[in-house]
Amino acid sequence: MSPQPQVERPGLRERKKAKTRAAIQQHALRLFHKQGYEATTVEQIAEAAEISPSTFFRYFPTKEDAVMWDDLDPQIIPAFESQPAELSPIQALRRAMGEVLTRLSTEERTAVWRRAQLILSIPELRMRMLDQFTAANDQAITNILAELVAKRMGHRPDEFAVRCFAGALMGVMLAAIFASANDPQADFIELIDAGLANLEAGMPL
Repeated sequence: MSPQPQVERPGLRERKKAKTRAAIQQHALRLFHKQGYEATTVEQIAEAAEISPSTFFRYFPTKEDAVMWDDLDPQIIPAFESQPAELSPIQALRRAMGEVLTRLSTEERTAVWRRAQLILSIPELRMRMLDQFTAANDQAITNILAELVAKRMGHRPDEFAVRCFAGALMGVMLAAIFASANDPQADFIELIDAGLANLEAGMPL
C-alpha cells in the first residue's frame, strides 16, 4: 500500500476565522429557522453572534452567503487526496466523506439538514446552490470534482468522460440533499454513501 500524503493543518489564525464564521452561520440558521429567512436581518444575526454588522460582512458579503457557506468541502478535498492510490475515485470519495461526516456532532448534523431545507425552500438560495454546482469557474463543485478525479486517474479535467463522471457524482449529492431536506429522519451521511455505492455498482434499479 502506498503511503498517504500528509495533509497540512490550517494555522491558528485560519482555525479561529473558521470557528467565528461557523458561529455566525449557526446563529443565522437558528434565526432563519425561528423567524423566517426574509424576516431576519443582518443586524439581528450580528447581535445574536455578539459582533458588529461590519464584522458580519467581513465574513459573509451577503445574507445569502451566511447560508451557502459550507465548511465541509475544505475538509473533504484533502481527505480525498490523502486516500490510498489503489482506491477508485468513488471508493476514495466514500472513504473521505465518511471520515469527515462521521465526525459531525448531533448539532452539526442538524445544521446540515436545516441548511438543505432552507436552501431548497427559498428560490434565490436554490438558484445560488445550482450555480455553485454548475458555474463556469474553478470554484464550481462539478469542476472541483473533475479536477480531483482527473488528478487521481492521470487524465485531463476537461476530458468528456471525466466531466460525465463528475456530473454523476454531483447528481448523487443533489439527490441526497433533496432527499434529506424533505425527510428530517433521513440520515444524510447514509444517503450519500448509499448513492455513491449505487453509482459504483453501475446504478442498478
